[in-house]
Amino acid sequence: MVSDIVENIAVVGAGSFIGGAARYLVSLAMKGIGKGFPWATLAVNLLGCFLIGLLWGYFSRSASESSKWALFLTVGLCGGFTTFSTFSKEALMMLQTGNILGFVGYIALSVIAGVALVALGYHVWGVM
Repeated sequence: MVSDIVENIAVVGAGSFIGGAARYLVSLAMKGIGKGFPWATLAVNLLGCFLIGLLWGYFSRSASESSKWALFLTVGLCGGFTTFSTFSKEALMMLQTGNILGFVGYIALSVIAGVALVALGYHVWGVM
């Protein structure tokens, strides 16, 4: 059991490394595009959402949602590339199960509280 967890952590970590490196490469490739707007972040987030949707659809239909490849590609690669993709998948799952209040609340709390907490964290250092 412990060895399975350790192996899964290694699989997720490897995917996260590749996803994070890919995110960095996208930001380098898009450097200087549209000054004043985070186009690279938007591109990564939207691409990550599409990619996790494709992977989730594939793995859920192939009955291997918990396979090492699923962990590597969704939690690892997509998670390292962008956590926004996971957030979007979870929100869609709530919508699909009819949990409208949870869906709206999750989106509102994530965005509003997320931005507020970034501001708070920034403010802690006395920068704001």
